[in-house]
Amino acid sequence: MTVYRSISQVGTFEPFELQVARSQIFEHKNVFKFGFNPDVNGTEETIWDVGGIYAYPGSAVAMTVTTDAGTPANDNGVQVLVSGLDADYNEVSEEVTLAGSGTATTTQTFLRVNRAYVSGSQAPTGNLNITNGGTTYARITLGENQTLMALWTVPAGYTAFLDHVNIATGTTNANQYVTAQIVQRQLGGVFRVMMKQTLGSGGVADFLLRYPISVPEKTDLEVRAISSGSNNLISANFSMIYIKNETD
Repeated sequence: MTVYRSISQVGTFEPFELQVARSQIFEHKNVFKFGFNPDVNGTEETIWDVGGIYAYPGSAVAMTVTTDAGTPANDNGVQVLVSGLDADYNEVSEEVTLAGSGTATTTQTFLRVNRAYVSGSQAPTGNLNITNGGTTYARITLGENQTLMALWTVPAGYTAFLDHVNIATGTTNANQYVTAQIVQRQLGGVFRVMMKQTLGSGGVADFLLRYPISVPEKTDLEVRAISSGSNNLISANFSMIYIKNETD
């Protein structure tokens, strides 16, 4: 049986976390996910660019990147890298280049889109929506050049260990509060709460987990929030390390 051990390669001379980030620890990967929702109201929403509860593809599909710029031709040549998981939950990515019509479609199919970003030297002049069949699975908001999605799906063959969660609120309205939670859905299951916190206006919840929480392969993770009032800005981020599962 192969066991992927978390043994530092250079002892005390370099922190273990830095070695993981430098890909020096075999079959260990780190991920930092961050999201932002500028308008959380009285209905629960995922913390991501588009708002509302995030919808996942039912099967692996090609993704079309489309600019909403007033003159789509201005974004001809914009390069976008879409990263996620294929039909078997393996990590995949593809870089596409917008045509004169302001669109580009991947040849790779995606069961999950974990993130996307502008990968070239040309910045878009509008939001970039990443869609299939009328459903938006990611958005690169103008000026950000990167998706802001507090969600992630663990790849096949790995177990993730959630070690840090941070949630912050902001509003100009007094006497409001926000209830935020991180939820997980294991393969074949339903979303259930992992952590829940109520915050006042301008509140921050920061959890550094002394004992990281184990999250199995193919599990969807996301941060959601609901407000007692309106117009609440919510940011959320979490970090994980995921390690290759033992093999016979």
